[in-house]
Amino acid sequence: ESYEGQQDIQLMRFADYFGRAFSSVSASQFPWLKLFRESAVAKIADVPVSHVSEAVYKASVDWINHRSNEALGTFVVWSLDCIFADLASQQLGSKGPKKAGQQASSKSQVAIFLVLAMVLRRKPDVLINLLPNLSENSKYQGQDKLTVIIWMVVQACQGDLAVGLYLWAHHILPVLGGKSGSNPQSRDLVLQLVERILAVPKARGILVNNAVRKGERLVPPVALDLLLHVAFPASSARVKATERFEAIYPLLKDVALAGSPGSKAMKQVALQIQTLTVKTAGEGIPSLSEEASSIFIWCLVQNPDCYKQWDKIYEDNIEANVAILRKLSENWKEISSKHSSLQPLGETLKSFRQKNEKVLSGGGDVTRQGLFKEADKYCKVILGRVSSGHGCVKIVVFTIAVLAVGAAVVSPKH
Repeated sequence: ESYEGQQDIQLMRFADYFGRAFSSVSASQFPWLKLFRESAVAKIADVPVSHVSEAVYKASVDWINHRSNEALGTFVVWSLDCIFADLASQQLGSKGPKKAGQQASSKSQVAIFLVLAMVLRRKPDVLINLLPNLSENSKYQGQDKLTVIIWMVVQACQGDLAVGLYLWAHHILPVLGGKSGSNPQSRDLVLQLVERILAVPKARGILVNNAVRKGERLVPPVALDLLLHVAFPASSARVKATERFEAIYPLLKDVALAGSPGSKAMKQVALQIQTLTVKTAGEGIPSLSEEASSIFIWCLVQNPDCYKQWDKIYEDNIEANVAILRKLSENWKEISSKHSSLQPLGETLKSFRQKNEKVLSGGGDVTRQGLFKEADKYCKVILGRVSSGHGCVKIVVFTIAVLAVGAAVVSPKH
């Protein structure tokens, strides 16, 4: 039977074909769980695709390319369920009969992994549609399952590096913010995957140029904020993995902030990032605060509306604002050169000074008063520079005008 029009069945039969082809491979010859647990991500990346000839691989992915994303999605979930059923069986040491349709024999596990790998390499987008649901379902969570999910993302990376980073930032990185985030093994797996992605030749160009994919950022603001926390922890919270996060952070930050300056999308993302970084800058961790302040200031350059938002959140985030204003003051020359106009900054600082005065004249908590006093000191310094900056601009404009008039006067008429 051809099962024409029933693509999900066609895919099952396709997997069954490879199951028969690999029927002589016993579970002991393909101990995938042991292999995945004990091997580096790089070592399992081509398992078991490396055991198939190039001709068979090419013919297979060409055939897969003509299947619908819906059918492929159904197949991916079915494959994953088979793999995790086998995982559960191995973990329990169960040798009882397996339910037909739900679990595959150990002999065909290699076939399921193989076809799953080929599907994800040829149609990596399928995983983007599935992972949100998988991430929310406890059935697909856990240390051993994370290894399989990461293996799947590695396969998707082979097809599209940008999709790989998208999957990592949206669905793998958040593991660090969950219960298993403190698990060194989980951290290592999360890092191995992104290190592999970033090590691909020309990765920077590919990822920065494709920083926005179908309207969604590869590294969304919430992922950037999580990266900030793992790359710039308190000195007492540093772990073995911290240096590795520090190493990958600059490129991932560039991807997170990449885009067309002045575009509607960039203005929107600047507002989102600003909301997150102002909280992060106020956490009292020096290195984290400095980096978050730097990104906050970047937001101001991207979108004038960020000044309005800054004015609204100023008093509620005074500790962060002291750090941000200090950064502005200390790096004034570099920062001011990036602003097309200093007027919004000047107006915002004047508003801050009014707020500072109100708080300082009202008494209250001494520590809080001290923060407003320090903030006001920086406001005053920066305002002075903004004013002199405007003065310089006026002098330059006036000088150009005078020279132009002079040139017109002395220029001989033709």
